[in-house]
Amino acid sequence: MQATQTRADGLKREFKVVVPAAELETKLAGELTGLKDKVRINGFRPGKVPMAHLRKLYGRQVMADVVQNTVNEANRKIIEDNALKLANEPKVTLSEDQAEVEAVMEAKGDLAYTVALEILPAFQLKDLSDVAITRETAEVTDAEVDEALTRMARQNRTFAAKPEDEAAASGDRVTIDFVGTIDGEAFEGGTSEGVQVEIGSGGFIPGFEEQLIGAKAGDDVTVNATFPEEYPAKQLAGKSASFAVKVKEVAAAAEVTVDEDFAKGFGLESLDKLKEAVRASIERDYAAQSRRKVKKVLLDALDTKYDFELPPSLVEQEFAGVWRQVENDMKQTGRTFADEETTEEEAKAEYQRIAERRVRLGLVLAEIGEQAAVKVTDDEVTQAVVERARQFPGQEKLVWDYYRKNPQALAEVRAPIFEEKVVDHVLTQVSVTDNVVSREALFADDESEAGGKDEKDAKEDGKAAPKKASRAKKKDGA
Repeated sequence: MQATQTRADGLKREFKVVVPAAELETKLAGELTGLKDKVRINGFRPGKVPMAHLRKLYGRQVMADVVQNTVNEANRKIIEDNALKLANEPKVTLSEDQAEVEAVMEAKGDLAYTVALEILPAFQLKDLSDVAITRETAEVTDAEVDEALTRMARQNRTFAAKPEDEAAASGDRVTIDFVGTIDGEAFEGGTSEGVQVEIGSGGFIPGFEEQLIGAKAGDDVTVNATFPEEYPAKQLAGKSASFAVKVKEVAAAAEVTVDEDFAKGFGLESLDKLKEAVRASIERDYAAQSRRKVKKVLLDALDTKYDFELPPSLVEQEFAGVWRQVENDMKQTGRTFADEETTEEEAKAEYQRIAERRVRLGLVLAEIGEQAAVKVTDDEVTQAVVERARQFPGQEKLVWDYYRKNPQALAEVRAPIFEEKVVDHVLTQVSVTDNVVSREALFADDESEAGGKDEKDAKEDGKAAPKKASRAKKKDGA
């Protein structure tokens, strides 16, 4: 086999490979010899089939495998001999000339092809001793634990129907049927039956619940309300609607006391134990948010340290995934780029920058992890798969089998574990100062970006615009 480099342009490499016909013939003969003792052909004893007959029957099929294996072996040798790290799978271009193809399949002509490679960039890791970051943390107060218990009590309270002559009040649950119209025309999603509305919960559009106060079972009520401007269904956003409501039942909430019996309802032996469990849960939430924020700050710092050429295919793949999510979300919400005060071109440009940043940081973290010998153990991957399986009660075995049989899926489980371990390693190399802040400050970025909008928490957010791009960067460190 002879490999000649024909291109070295940035991260692009191309080689012309020629495998002599004699080498193909030797490999074909070896494969057929190994096949000779395995096949059973009428008229011949096992192992006594003439090579010429065997070649006539199986030669073309075996040669196809020989060619494929030869190409794979040649590509591996090129990569090893040139110490290349690939960004993507090699792209092989074989001859399309039918006469040349036939000659190769008969082992009478040389196998000649080109292989295009895209390699990972080589770069030096930077000194991080001058990087100083602040890690925000928050302490759980007794008041926050009490608030959580109050919410739990509210969520677990029961309702009992009021007498038919008693009117609905704030905090009551009203069961209704309704038909909604806009300009006298019924609209999609505006009709429903047996809907339970807890007055004052804010579960319906502004102004709807309050107009049910004073209604009694059997009453017909007309409710007029306006959909918010940021309502997810664009065709309804900002429009005024009229709802013909039939009140079927008015129910009052039973009082729930947060006491020892309340705690036992959650399987805990005492109220103190319930408080401990609630505090621990809040602490986990705070720790996770603290981790998200410090990781973003760390990645921001790393991003300022590096600037190198990126493999185009990796950037294209990253951008394609992000843009696909953007288009899906826009389709579901019915929103347009104009609604977000941008254009498709501007949004694409911003997401292109995000894709480039993610690829760059991914390569940096991978190089740091490799040089620091960061490893992900099989036990860690197994535990992660177990956690994922637990998210699908009753289907745990299906989930487990899926990952066990799918190496690519396992790699997707391993990747975030590796990244988090690398981040832990990098945090030991920079100066980190802890700063205790309030709960509001800890979650300030998330809450200000959410802005009360009904957005999907996908890998990218549900709005395709610079606002969304900004939030995407904050959320995942892009």
